[in-house]
Amino acid sequence: MQHIEVIGIGAGNPKHLTLQAIEALQNSDAVLALDKGDTKSDLLMLRQQIIDAHAPGTPLITVADPERDRNPVDYKAEVERWHQARAQLLIDAMPASGTVAFLVWGDPSLYDSTLRIIERMRGLGLEATLRVTPGITAVQSLCAEHGLLINRIGEDIRITTGRTLLEGPITNAVVMLDGGAAWLDVPEAHIWWGAYLGTEKQVLRSGLVSEIGEQLAAEKAALRAQNGWIMDIYLLRQ
Repeated sequence: MQHIEVIGIGAGNPKHLTLQAIEALQNSDAVLALDKGDTKSDLLMLRQQIIDAHAPGTPLITVADPERDRNPVDYKAEVERWHQARAQLLIDAMPASGTVAFLVWGDPSLYDSTLRIIERMRGLGLEATLRVTPGITAVQSLCAEHGLLINRIGEDIRITTGRTLLEGPITNAVVMLDGGAAWLDVPEAHIWWGAYLGTEKQVLRSGLVSEIGEQLAAEKAALRAQNGWIMDIYLLRQ
């Protein structure tokens, strides 16, 4: 029977890996990853750097990521279809035996689809045991880089997406997966923002949204155009 290691690898710095994560990677026979094309080749390169740093010689097997409709009529249905297509491609690429690792940005439990896709792979007939190793999240990295606490005494913490930001409180709202600049809808809040955390491209900004929000939105768009992709996260506090 095959074995799968799902390993949280942090926000992009090879030093973010825990001793448990390094051990899991070193005990793997291969790493399986989705290739998101030339525009996001940096993400594949970072995975290779992590392998080279901690488990040199371990093969990296890549699979071309299937296309996804970014503006679907039915968002949930499109994600379900996309995940199923990913699961089929990955199960076809799985080695016949041994231990295969999936390297997950941040932690596998937070806004990541790997565990869902593995369940779909099992539904397609894959028989494999599974172990998950936690990782440093982008949330932790953002707070560390800005040198701040995620909440004030006794206050709640909310982790959400740009799409649903206005559906809940902004007391201490950590926003991930914001394709635009949702912070512009809360001009009275303070923002602590970071992009490409843990990498050589890291950018940090902070201030009142009313004062820096528009400039930050323009900078984010420029960084995306320059690099072909962007991963950013921010904390909003009213």
